[in-house]
Amino acid sequence: MKFVSFPECSLDYQDYTPCTDPKRWRKYGMHRLTFMERHCLAVFERKECLVPPPEGYKPPIRWPKSRDECWYRNVPYDWINEEKSNQNWLRKQGEKFLFPGGGTMFPKGVSAYVDLMQDLISNMKDGTVQTAIDTGCGVASWGGNLLDHGILTVSLAPRDNHEAQVQFALERGIPAILGIISTQWLPFPSNSFDMAHCSRCLIPWTEFGGLHLLEINRILRPGGFWVLSGPPVNYQNRWRGWNTTVQEQKSDYDRLQKLLTSMCFKLYNKKDDIAMWQKTSNSSCYNRLAKPDAYPPKCDDSLELDSAWYTPLHPCVVVPDPKLKNISLKSIPKWPERLHVAPERMSEIQGGSASAFKHDDSKWKVRAKHYKKVLPALGTDKIRNVMDMNTVYGGFAATLIDDPLWVMNVVLSYSANTLAIKHLCVRYNCIRIRSKYDMNVEKMSPHLFMPCSFTTNSHLANINLYDLQACKPLLTPNRQKILNKATPIVPTISDACFASAATSLSESYIDK
Repeated sequence: MKFVSFPECSLDYQDYTPCTDPKRWRKYGMHRLTFMERHCLAVFERKECLVPPPEGYKPPIRWPKSRDECWYRNVPYDWINEEKSNQNWLRKQGEKFLFPGGGTMFPKGVSAYVDLMQDLISNMKDGTVQTAIDTGCGVASWGGNLLDHGILTVSLAPRDNHEAQVQFALERGIPAILGIISTQWLPFPSNSFDMAHCSRCLIPWTEFGGLHLLEINRILRPGGFWVLSGPPVNYQNRWRGWNTTVQEQKSDYDRLQKLLTSMCFKLYNKKDDIAMWQKTSNSSCYNRLAKPDAYPPKCDDSLELDSAWYTPLHPCVVVPDPKLKNISLKSIPKWPERLHVAPERMSEIQGGSASAFKHDDSKWKVRAKHYKKVLPALGTDKIRNVMDMNTVYGGFAATLIDDPLWVMNVVLSYSANTLAIKHLCVRYNCIRIRSKYDMNVEKMSPHLFMPCSFTTNSHLANINLYDLQACKPLLTPNRQKILNKATPIVPTISDACFASAATSLSESYIDK
């Protein structure tokens, strides 16, 4: 057996973010905040060391208590606390950060804000709206609150002057990834979310030909809702606090409404600081986009709408595929029936079928029971944040749906694109990670557990020690990674990275 030891990185690297490293931002353009996008290191620049936890790190507080508080030393960021404490984003008290549920646009608290949204969108109460994305999430209080309502929300934010919005979210046990709508598509498939939300997220929706809003249109399914609170909504009463004029805000609102109408969105409801638009399911509106004078125009049929991996934003409207009759929000089963029904888009995947989906569902029910024998903490409050690093149809996540955890499904950039089949799924080259932000998931995610479904005939059979070493920054101390099915790499796992112990069951290895 070959053992390789990796040195520990210095404490200067405890917050090292190679793909979104502020020290490298000057190398990239300021236009449309391009410097905040992923800019990963060349192979020869990568660090081959183990990223340490923050000084004074403590075992994370368990869910659901973690939603309301976390240890300060686990996320020792003071700027956001000093700047946003007056808005009740968070508050430092002794050794902890507390999250009272406030926000810039919900001074009465996130619960009252969500209650108002539910009054305006009844579909949020009956299992119709199930997946949501929060762009510019702050500390993810909106997404955390929606979990109480059975709505799975991924919170999205860049690494910016707020320091660690995503880090706070993951420490709280709320689904989140680093990201920004800038020049590239987000790593999600088309028609994947039932709702998109922006609460004073400061995204310039009507600039650059509406490119940012066109991306929201791409990832939002027909019948889905786009919710905006903040400028220019309620400009008649709010303009004085926005350092602008009422005329400028009215003009911004009119431009926004015109752009949304041209993209086949209709104003659904509006009250106080919240406005919501619904993406139409009516094909007649999309047919008009094919006219030569339409702007934005309809995207070309040759465009791969689910590629989502370093794909540039396109100045065109992604329209629903007319061959898919049951893709709209009103056509799909309500939650939780939706979880175990093969999506219509299964037919678009090579080898995909309803029977393959059902087989995957059944297989993971058996396999998850096996995992829980190997790792009794799985399915308890000891493990909250989970990443399936090589998901196919999402059966692992579906099997654990009733457990107190959430699963980030990852589809490899070079594997069959099954993104559109799953809930909360991203497209990444997950094994070429070198630190937490390569995967857009933070290294100190509480209770992170990785089921890695590696098979001997896959690309992953050729991964090496340094690829496995890169997994460690994503795991909190004393957390687990499971390799499902033995591959040639298992006997060479470094004990400096993980203390390996093969289980008595032949198909799994567990590393801590």
